Amino acid sequence: MSTPGAAVPAGLVRRRPRLTVRLRLTLSYALLLVLAGGVIGIIIYAVMRFVPNYPLTAANPRDQGPVATRGEILDTVVELTLYALALLAAIGMGAGWIIAGRMLRPLQEITAAARLAASGSLDHRIRLAGPRDEFTDLSDTFDEMLTRLERSFTQYRRFAANASHELRTPHAVMKTMLEVAIADPEHQDVRELAHRLDETNQRGIDIVESLLALASLGNRKIEFEPLNLATVARQVAEELRPEAEAAGVTLGTELQGSVVLGNEILIRQLVQNVVQNAIRHNLPAGGTALLRVLPDGRLTVANSGEVLDPAKVATLTEPFVRGGRLAKRPGQQGGHGLGLALVEAIAIAHGGSLDLTSRPAGGLDVSVQLRAASGRTRPAETR
Repeated sequence: MSTPGAAVPAGLVRRRPRLTVRLRLTLSYALLLVLAGGVIGIIIYAVMRFVPNYPLTAANPRDQGPVATRGEILDTVVELTLYALALLAAIGMGAGWIIAGRMLRPLQEITAAARLAASGSLDHRIRLAGPRDEFTDLSDTFDEMLTRLERSFTQYRRFAANASHELRTPHAVMKTMLEVAIADPEHQDVRELAHRLDETNQRGIDIVESLLALASLGNRKIEFEPLNLATVARQVAEELRPEAEAAGVTLGTELQGSVVLGNEILIRQLVQNVVQNAIRHNLPAGGTALLRVLPDGRLTVANSGEVLDPAKVATLTEPFVRGGRLAKRPGQQGGHGLGLALVEAIAIAHGGSLDLTSRPAGGLDVSVQLRAASGRTRPAETR
């Protein structure tokens, strides 16, 4: 409940002062009691009208005493009813105030938790005790919302910190190279310097483009159409085979025709990121990566590599998280920790899912499930 006269934050509706819920409930309880008492009084009054209106006498004349007439009885009923209604109103106000306070106490705890959350404290939980009712359901739902908000804000802060670091690094490197070249221009290999500047600049461009793609997935309408996942996977594998050979990784494929509903550009980006992840996070030499497409719309990639901690694998879809990265080999392009995050975002945007599992012998199993558009299949392609 807002404090009277308090300033209303921007964006909120300015409301007129009204009776509190507790007072309204109290008045409702008291009014119900008074109405119930009034109905009973009316019934008694109506019944008493059937009493004869002539003087009443006792059967034994010696027992004769003053006997009230019907009018006197009705007057007494009305008078006592008014006293009873006043007493019921007082009892209703007192008892109603106490009962309403006890009933609304859980709501006050939820309001206090909401105020803490509005102030930026998301680690508080209500954990309302008692049997299941509307208030405990609201409390549990609010606690769940706080948990998700806290997790989201934690990921956002980590993402912002990592993004600023990743974006600052290429610019810092280019600044250093340029300062060295300016300080000693006569002993600089201009071609080599230009090549290194181009590589560093391209890294910054790749990071920005990946961030934009990651941010735009939830804010744009995606056009879906049936496409053969095996065809896309085969084309991506052919494009990345030179990179795999340069990294000493044997890239194999087992592709079965599978028609899925998706956007071809995004699906191609998904397959490319998964395969590049398998190539770049592999053994220094003699590594393997197997790309498979199954008829049910599932794409899997299994690669060799270092043994990964399952707890670490669970964080690989967070932006800028790199797990088990080996030393960069000559000629190998470095990643920036956004590949699997983008894969998961694309999969979710297509109504699918991403599953990561560490392999006991080392490496990673990546499985992407997409929505199959048809049960038609084509002969398997193995290479």
